[in-house]
Amino acid sequence: MPMRTPDAPVTVFGPDFPFAYDDWLQHPQGLGSLPASAHGQEVAIVGAGMAGLVAAYELMKLGLKPVVYEASRMGGRLRSQAFAGTHGIVAELGGMRFPASSTAFFHYVNLLGLQHQAFPNPLTPAAGSTVIDIEGQTHYARTLADLPELFHEVANAWAQALEADARFSDMQRALRERDVTRLKAFWDALVPMWDDRTFYDFIAQSDAFAKLSFHHREVFGQVGFGTGGWDSDFPNSMLEILRVVLTGCDENQHLITGGVQQVPMGLWDHAPAGLAHWPTGTTLASLHQGAPRPGVTAIARSAGGQQLAVVDTWGTTRHYAAVLVTCQSWLLTTQIAVEESLFSHKLWMALDRTRYMQSSKTFVMVDRPFWKDKDPETGRDVMSMTLTDRLTRGTYLFDHGPDRPGVICLSYAWMGDALKMLPHNSEKRVELALAALKQIYPTVDIATHIIGEPITISWEADPYFLGAFKGALPGHYRYNHRMYGHFMQDHLPAAERGIFIAGDDVSFTPAWVEGAVQTSLNAVWGILHQLGGHCAVDNPGPGELFPSIGPVALPD
Repeated sequence: MPMRTPDAPVTVFGPDFPFAYDDWLQHPQGLGSLPASAHGQEVAIVGAGMAGLVAAYELMKLGLKPVVYEASRMGGRLRSQAFAGTHGIVAELGGMRFPASSTAFFHYVNLLGLQHQAFPNPLTPAAGSTVIDIEGQTHYARTLADLPELFHEVANAWAQALEADARFSDMQRALRERDVTRLKAFWDALVPMWDDRTFYDFIAQSDAFAKLSFHHREVFGQVGFGTGGWDSDFPNSMLEILRVVLTGCDENQHLITGGVQQVPMGLWDHAPAGLAHWPTGTTLASLHQGAPRPGVTAIARSAGGQQLAVVDTWGTTRHYAAVLVTCQSWLLTTQIAVEESLFSHKLWMALDRTRYMQSSKTFVMVDRPFWKDKDPETGRDVMSMTLTDRLTRGTYLFDHGPDRPGVICLSYAWMGDALKMLPHNSEKRVELALAALKQIYPTVDIATHIIGEPITISWEADPYFLGAFKGALPGHYRYNHRMYGHFMQDHLPAAERGIFIAGDDVSFTPAWVEGAVQTSLNAVWGILHQLGGHCAVDNPGPGELFPSIGPVALPD
């Protein structure tokens, strides 16, 4: 793997498994090849989200016939819902901001020729202006420099804590340079020491924050820096938070113009170059006659034990040599009857102990981006990207141009704040959000600008998701290790081979689509390997390098 320079961009390169997925994808030799006898063989893909469709797309390129099953909506948690009567004016109900460090994900964005632009995060140029409202005090800013000293102290303490306790600069430099040996030395030493630490414990026990008041920690939790407040993550494993900041997931984020659901749906309809076996112009859509198969209700070992039987909603059973499951892990016990012997008891423990975080969003479409109007008294924007300790928590403004409707994400909330919204319909959610924002912007009548119907979601109420994404707790590293490494199956008993798992909840970076893509590519390698295929000698896949640079194992 070639080394890079110290000023190379930060990417999601490990740190648990520092494999260059972007290089593997872009190599002219491709991901690998299969023997001709395997060409056209069917493999099942359960779930048509980003992980499922990346795998299906790449397996089709290798000459296999993916059979995609979907119980709900294609796209998974990349869900862009258009406002009625519009084109390209969407509410991003799931993933909406994508760090530039997600290079495997952006491989597919660029492949499809999709446009993207800076996401209007707080205190970034894309936001224009930001309002931070906490404990009844409102602060208007365009950059961090415009905020009172308290916020500078919080930001500096966070940076100092990372540097002192994690040698952050040294570790990130090793990541930039893709110095696998040095990066692994740093990270693998931290894992056993930090597996039991919560994010809040890290903050509270750091020397940098210990010198400051409790109020500083409170402000950090309510407001944070980069993407917003951190307090909903305070119970989570500090390892998980460190991965996020180390790999640049909390900065330089982009939105996909017209909606991110175009990425998985684009892969469904895209005819790749360099197809093995299939005629030029073949797409996933054409292999499925236009639509995926219905949802899966059961997966079991076939009679004779050589294949896996997949039963769909309407009772049809089909048999496959390999099955990739990309739905969230709780569905393997609540929605799909999976034969217990297909996974070890250790893996079942990991799948069942996955902890999902709640999330709610409420969007409205407005007649124009009125927030750019200037207050005649102050000269400031009449409304700004807003972080607050009130019910809304985060309010984001999306500008599609002066002559087109704008979109406001009135409220983006997590965990307890999301549960406060759960019993309410969309109209009540809008009313509650407008009442909270009225306290911050008393002279702005947002309601007069609203057009169309609001769009809202609570992911924990969706029976096919049961939550927004995984939030690993202290002590969950071993569980993650079991799930992430499951694609390496040569050591497994025969009864447990052939079924693979992927998705951001299988990855070490939950909530980020890059984790879904990378674990999907792991599964592609696993299926390729099982069916007698191989990677090019000068483009080894994740399975070739996993034994030497895979995640460090902690003793059970």
